[in-house]
Amino acid sequence: MRNIPGVETVHVSRLNLLQLAPGGHVGRFIVWTEDAFKELNNIFGTHKFAGNQKQGYELPHHEVTNPDLGRIINSNEIQTAVRNQKVSKVNHNVQKRNPLTNTRHMDELNPNARIQRDAARKANE
Repeated sequence: MRNIPGVETVHVSRLNLLQLAPGGHVGRFIVWTEDAFKELNNIFGTHKFAGNQKQGYELPHHEVTNPDLGRIINSNEIQTAVRNQKVSKVNHNVQKRNPLTNTRHMDELNPNARIQRDAARKANE
């Protein structure tokens, strides 16, 4: 296998992360032999017994044993512990008005604007 370009052979006891995912890119095609899998159990162990070569190493256990997250979130135990949703009093559907073209809005912003308009009308007459 060493004569084929791009193919690397590594003993399972010397395998490391840089060989499995060079440059941090996961997705390398790997061919395992049956003996290599048995050797992985000797190195890392299984959930039932510890490995021979790595002393004190334990395989990580799953924290979530039930993968149905929708069922967990909607369960009575979780829903009773979750606080109610806050109701927002902000009205997000308010349309902005231009006070230069909308006289009512201008009167709300500047109460003197109505008096000035009336004075301007009287001056024109």
